[in-house]
Amino acid sequence: MGLRNFFDGIEPHFLKGGKWERYFPVYEMVESFLYTPKTVTTAAPHARSYVDMKRIMSYVVLATIPCILLGCYNIGLQTNTAIADLGASGWRADIIQMLGIGFDPTNIFANFFHGLLYFLPVYITTLVAGGICEVVFATIRRHEVNEGFLVTSMLYALIMPPDPPLWQVALGIMFGVVIGKEVFGGTGKNFLNPALTGRAFLYFAYPAQMSGDTIWTPVDGFSGATALAVAASDGYQEIVARGVTWMDSFLGFVQGSIGETSTLAAFIGLAFLLATRIANWRMVAGCLGGMIAFSTLLNMIGSETNPMFAMPWYWHLVVGGYAFGLVFMVTEPVSGSHTNLGRYIYGALIGVMVVMIRVINPAFPEGMMLAILFGNVFAPLIDHFVVQANIKRRMKRFAGAANA
Repeated sequence: MGLRNFFDGIEPHFLKGGKWERYFPVYEMVESFLYTPKTVTTAAPHARSYVDMKRIMSYVVLATIPCILLGCYNIGLQTNTAIADLGASGWRADIIQMLGIGFDPTNIFANFFHGLLYFLPVYITTLVAGGICEVVFATIRRHEVNEGFLVTSMLYALIMPPDPPLWQVALGIMFGVVIGKEVFGGTGKNFLNPALTGRAFLYFAYPAQMSGDTIWTPVDGFSGATALAVAASDGYQEIVARGVTWMDSFLGFVQGSIGETSTLAAFIGLAFLLATRIANWRMVAGCLGGMIAFSTLLNMIGSETNPMFAMPWYWHLVVGGYAFGLVFMVTEPVSGSHTNLGRYIYGALIGVMVVMIRVINPAFPEGMMLAILFGNVFAPLIDHFVVQANIKRRMKRFAGAANA
């Protein structure tokens, strides 16, 4: 109660007419982070009965915990396995050796702790850089700092490679927050996913640090392509030939971004989001249906020069960032469609686009990020046509009833 009394005591200084009125967003951000807000969301798209935005955002962050845990373990596993052949170096190795933890890839704790040393710098940098942008815009506009940034920062950190330059991490999240969200009015008004916007900016601005074979396992001298890159160059059969099974990809013990490799972890998060009704199952069904239908069609068409035509849908499901994007990006309520029929179409569009980009455009073996941004752009148009179709149908029904 002491802390609660402290906040209540200083609150008048931040309210209208107080000497620190301009800095109310900062006070509100800290106060609402520690305590349940006194007000609830009353407008779309986040208003759903008694559930306020803070609880919605908290549920999404909770749903990412399996991806965080599996991601840290996998990064540590990949790194410790490579260190067995190439040796360890750097400040992380110094910390691990000082603590006597070691680099044994069969030790679960050693793998998780090593992976955590890669995840934390990326996440802390994201929080600080993006948080500054949020506070600056909230102060200028004199509105509250929204909890949505906690979700954006977590998703952004999980779709990054393990050891990117931290200044690039900061630059990407600042681009995502400012260009992807704040210029359109802030949370609830952005038509692009901010985390993906920042990641896409880095992908095209700094491709050497965001793609290729040398960024997924941060050990000097190590090179290893992701399963999706292997499939794009030599066919999905080559993934198995290199000793990676479908189950390895499903569990997430493969090269990739911090939190994207495990389909199992993403589906655990999906089950939680569906059970709490945060995610809309129509978007999930549409995206799965579009991906399965279009990849099956390409399997039947076949190609003698492009091995990706033969890749079955169940491999598309477990490689790259498809599962993570399906669970945490496609179901994002602000940038997706808001009508029920539109949600099916929106999800199916992304499902088709991700396979199309992966298979037909060899320049981008990972297509989920671009497919979701493409779907974001078309979501308002989809809703427009769905609403217009409903209006026309009801007008015909009304005219028929009047003439009867």
